[in-house]
Amino acid sequence: MGTTEARGFLSWWRRYGMRLAALAFSLLITALIVLFRNQLRALAHYGYLGIFLISALGNATVVFPVPSLAVVFAGGGVLNPILVGLVAGLGEPLGELTGYLAGYGGGAVVENGLRFAAIRSWMERRGFLTLFVLSAIPNPLFDLAGIAAGILRYPIGKFLLACWLGKTAKALIIAALGSVSLNLLAPWLR
Repeated sequence: MGTTEARGFLSWWRRYGMRLAALAFSLLITALIVLFRNQLRALAHYGYLGIFLISALGNATVVFPVPSLAVVFAGGGVLNPILVGLVAGLGEPLGELTGYLAGYGGGAVVENGLRFAAIRSWMERRGFLTLFVLSAIPNPLFDLAGIAAGILRYPIGKFLLACWLGKTAKALIIAALGSVSLNLLAPWLR
């Protein structure tokens, strides 16, 4: 390969290669989590570490839902609900990086949808607030916000901070609900 071809390849790689690699990585993580979802349930037996891993992996899927909040709810019933919420709040934003990378790498796949257009518009106007609100409430739209953040090259530090704040608030509430419901049901479970 001559220097002209090498420069051409490097130019192509800078322009498209990293995007394709990020998209491929995101899709690979999603496929592996969907394929091994039954094995992921076994992680719940590992206490806080299991909750962290399930929260991270459960949020790493793009579009395919994995019920990681059920583990947070159950964990809040048997472990310290504040620690469960904090641990899940750390894991979930890390998992959401796959959606961010999917957007960074190949967001054109979803750019034409009406919902996506609305979320992208929200991200352009109020990115941090959009990420915080959509991560604080259980909903399937957050993946689209993560993809939009990647497409818009939203700063990854701000992305993680907004996700951490919203997802930690949500996880604390879900874990507290798990704790309260176990306490309410305890007299009937004896």
